[in-house]
Amino acid sequence: MKIVEFLSEKAVTANIKSTTKEGVLRELVDVLCRAEGLRNKEDLIQVLINRENLGSTGIGQGVGIPHAKSNVVKKLVAAFGLCPQGVNFEALDGEPVYIFFLLVAPEESAGPHLKGLARISRLLKDKYFRESLKALTDEKAILKLIREEDAKKP
Repeated sequence: MKIVEFLSEKAVTANIKSTTKEGVLRELVDVLCRAEGLRNKEDLIQVLINRENLGSTGIGQGVGIPHAKSNVVKKLVAAFGLCPQGVNFEALDGEPVYIFFLLVAPEESAGPHLKGLARISRLLKDKYFRESLKALTDEKAILKLIREEDAKKP
């Protein structure tokens, strides 16, 4: 599974302004809802907050992959956001988070959700890729880099 299969071109933002975990989730959900034409924004935010309450999706090394299952979506969808100033996302390593991939899958879907998480994690393990992403300030450049990296890795 490739990231381009579930990340819409319109679901990318290079400038998350929020300084709180909930604020970041709200901004990412806004981007996702606009890109995918989704309604029930508040339901989606609540599902993500509930998921975060189980344990932070800030996986460390400046990366957060908030994810949840919700019937607001019919297929696996994602949004990407950069937070240039970094935010306390209660990451496992205690460091600020700059790179966010928001992933939402339908309630009954296990396979695609796990494959999407695995794919994102695999790409973001690469320090050079993470640093390259953090340096970008434009959505088109972000998409181009994600596509290139996605095509390189099996």
